[in-house]
Amino acid sequence: MKKEITPEQNVIENVCKVKKDERVLIIANPQTSQIAEKIYQAANEAGAKTSLIYQNAKSSFDNAEKEVLAAIGSNPDVCFSISEIKLGKDPEATANPYKNENGEAFTHIFDYLLEGKKSMRAVWTPGITEDMFNRTVNIDYKELASRCNELGKIFKNTISVQVTAPGGTNISIPVYGRSLMNDDGDFSTPGSGGNIPAGEVFISPLVGKSEGTIVYDGSMTFSDGDSILETPITCRVEKGFVTDITGGAEAKRLLKTISEAESRSIEYEKCGKLPEGQGEVYKKNARNIGELGIGLNPAARITGNMLEDEKAFHTCHFAIGENYDNDAPSLIHLDGVVRNPTITLTYDDGSTRTILQDGSLQL
Repeated sequence: MKKEITPEQNVIENVCKVKKDERVLIIANPQTSQIAEKIYQAANEAGAKTSLIYQNAKSSFDNAEKEVLAAIGSNPDVCFSISEIKLGKDPEATANPYKNENGEAFTHIFDYLLEGKKSMRAVWTPGITEDMFNRTVNIDYKELASRCNELGKIFKNTISVQVTAPGGTNISIPVYGRSLMNDDGDFSTPGSGGNIPAGEVFISPLVGKSEGTIVYDGSMTFSDGDSILETPITCRVEKGFVTDITGGAEAKRLLKTISEAESRSIEYEKCGKLPEGQGEVYKKNARNIGELGIGLNPAARITGNMLEDEKAFHTCHFAIGENYDNDAPSLIHLDGVVRNPTITLTYDDGSTRTILQDGSLQL
């Protein structure tokens, strides 16, 4: 009889494939201690040299503690950020970004080691709960990887993506030259990483090109956390940036978060927290459409927690703020979910293909 594996064992053994004597760093908040300690124990059982460090919960605008940043800077083989909201920013790297051999800039030591040097692999779980962890981790990762790979093939040579939805979303997203990225739950090689729960594909729209309307009718990320939306938030997008936000109290909450990011961008440059000339860049990108993603985790559902919500079947999500191609830096990355979208790709030869129809995958 096959032994049943726990979620934490699955993460250590199958997702990250932790080996004996590898250095594993876990960063947690008091609110996420139970999950962190389970991962700690599973890593120890796998023979890893494991360290667990705590800091208080951080919002979108807070800095990580210096001791946490120093621990990440020790370049562990695997780094887990088990956060209630965020890991926290890296103020020194924000002011003086790390650069890799290609000249690409990174404003956090975590991102530099993961994506720049590709010397570390990582898992980050902003908003994780025990219920979510127990429900969504033990999925079929081979099936998930197959879906991600198939969508990667389908997206090749795509020049634009049209997204419509019953709630009123109707937007064109140019993506020519961009590559589809995925969170397929295989974080076993240096430079690989993603969320737990895993389960999405995503792409960075070309900066300054998207046109149309997004109506968020699932859930939304704000600077102080996530919420299921009682009233849809409508965002008008012109030349790639949000120009108008309407709705109820939650629309005002979103505008407040964006406005705070805009004002802080200017303040950060004045006090040396951003390089000269970057204040206006960060301010502008606080309204950038930075991501289009598609949920692919069959165990995920919309709960008001974006870590899970953006992975749910029958949804897509758009982020406002920084993107994943590192050409739209911002202080924020605010995900919002759209229910039951229809997504159609247009290729460079003029042909089209619908990959989601009213939320259902068409593979």
